[in-house]
Amino acid sequence: MNENKTSWIPLILVAFASFIIALDATFMNVSISQLVIDLNTDVGTVQTIISFYTLITASLMLISSKMQDISGKKKIFLIGALTYGTGALIASLSQNALMLFFGWSLLEGIGGALMTPATISIISGTYDGEMRTTALAICSAIIGIAAAIGPLFGGVVTTFLSWRYGFVFELLIIAVIFVFRNKIPTFESTASMKDLDKTGSILSILGLILFVLGILSLSKNFTLSIGLIVVSIFVLIGFGKFEIKRKKKGKIPLFDITLLKDRNLSVGTVIRLITAITIAGSLFSVSIYLQTVLGLSAFMTGLVLLPFTIGLLLFAVIAPKLAIKLNHKIIMLIGFAIAIAGCLLLSHQFTLTTRFTDILPGMLISGAGLGFPMALGIDITISNIPSESQNSSSGFVTTGQSLGMSMGTAIIGAILIIGAVGGMHDAINTYAPNKVSDQQFHDNIHVYFEKLGHVNTTELKGETSLKEKIVSKIIQDAMALIMQVTALLLAIGGVLTLTLEDRKIKG
Repeated sequence: MNENKTSWIPLILVAFASFIIALDATFMNVSISQLVIDLNTDVGTVQTIISFYTLITASLMLISSKMQDISGKKKIFLIGALTYGTGALIASLSQNALMLFFGWSLLEGIGGALMTPATISIISGTYDGEMRTTALAICSAIIGIAAAIGPLFGGVVTTFLSWRYGFVFELLIIAVIFVFRNKIPTFESTASMKDLDKTGSILSILGLILFVLGILSLSKNFTLSIGLIVVSIFVLIGFGKFEIKRKKKGKIPLFDITLLKDRNLSVGTVIRLITAITIAGSLFSVSIYLQTVLGLSAFMTGLVLLPFTIGLLLFAVIAPKLAIKLNHKIIMLIGFAIAIAGCLLLSHQFTLTTRFTDILPGMLISGAGLGFPMALGIDITISNIPSESQNSSSGFVTTGQSLGMSMGTAIIGAILIIGAVGGMHDAINTYAPNKVSDQQFHDNIHVYFEKLGHVNTTELKGETSLKEKIVSKIIQDAMALIMQVTALLLAIGGVLTLTLEDRKIKG
């Protein structure tokens, strides 16, 4: 155990796991058209498969964290890695959509859910003081980096090889984890299978599945989305009440609700969720803009997003050192302020003629700012949690993080539509006030969106036509709204950070 406290190998292994799990959520988005051809399916089916990967992973986090108490952190982590690797192998060999769903969405989703909470609890149980803060910072930054380079990675393998090699790459990472598995310390189990809260497990899985389904359908069917979210909230409230009653009876709950009395855990998880929403949402919206408006390939889109990745990595690496001189709160607040500045700078940069140099500063600044709260967020969140509750708390935090990654794409997608509606209305009022009345606009808004999806912006560039002005206004307003909302979310994250208890690193 002492050797592991000074060795970075356990960190490298769990960071590898975090990397491929986060990568899995984004790299296939750029391969949808090729999947449709290779598997003889349709776009809707592929999007469903992608959504279910996130759904399964998020819904199983809490029960996964409890399984660490029953079987031990290392054992659950390795079971998750084996399940994930099996899924990656099946996905790489997929001959149809069902096979891909079984390998990727189901098995990799389950494997990811088993590994993710264990990565935090293994790090927390292996390292102390500055090493723990640094290890958590690196592992956290890896998640954001993987999500950011996912489109680039997917573009490279799909363009020059095949999307199947993406899963082969993940399988190789799993193989490395198993080769060096003895370097991961062993932790004793603290519960038995008879202590597993089966009713609580069912309620938590049901509640989280309904919530994620509601979020994923936000931009497709708003009424259904709100209905699912409301029902999920009632189910999760029922889960909470059941857990409280179970603990009062002297039984072990799936999740100890009393842990939420710790402000750092409850508020810190919300901050973690907000950070994940902003990262996923920003990457999604900018990727959509680069590919559909500027017409960049998946590979070039990934290259344009690199400044965001570089900024995130650099600031995440220096965050622990700065936290020694100051504290977690101050560094996180500085990070939120920098990220807000980056978003506000970006809000004016998206047009039909935007160049890479126009958005580079904003991407670099926003990524750098997010590096601070991303790196230090987990450490301060679980800083007051006793060792016997580390597994449960890590499951709670990673559930929030996973939900945030899912919510980011869905929420920003809905805001993109709202921004486009506003931009279209402003453009018509500005450039064609006498051609379309407000009533006609509202009556035919669905037609406008059908047309909008087929506007060839490449042909518009350089023209002084009415159509160019209207489309340009729509793009500017939609992207500006997204960046402003992202800045607002970051501001909320900053305000919440003020309520946290300071975390001083002890060597």
